[in-house]
Amino acid sequence: MTIKERRRVTECRVRAAEDAVARLKEGFSGVGITLPSLRIDPVSCAGSDPVSPLVDLGRCNLDTVLRLSVVLEAQGQAGHDG
Repeated sequence: MTIKERRRVTECRVRAAEDAVARLKEGFSGVGITLPSLRIDPVSCAGSDPVSPLVDLGRCNLDTVLRLSVVLEAQGQAGHDG
């Protein structure tokens, strides 16, 4: 694979990760949860051939963790397990 092809693949993966982060933020927002540190991990995008950008869910306070747990538990009880 040429450098140009690798760069194109990396750009596509980063765009896909950005889209996923945006969808996740929107989903969390819809249930009243904000993860201020939610972002693509820039270090995972560095280098000549990153496998895949990592998404950093970040740090959050106990209240956010508890609210997130309630939402996930409710989804599990509603039969959405995945």
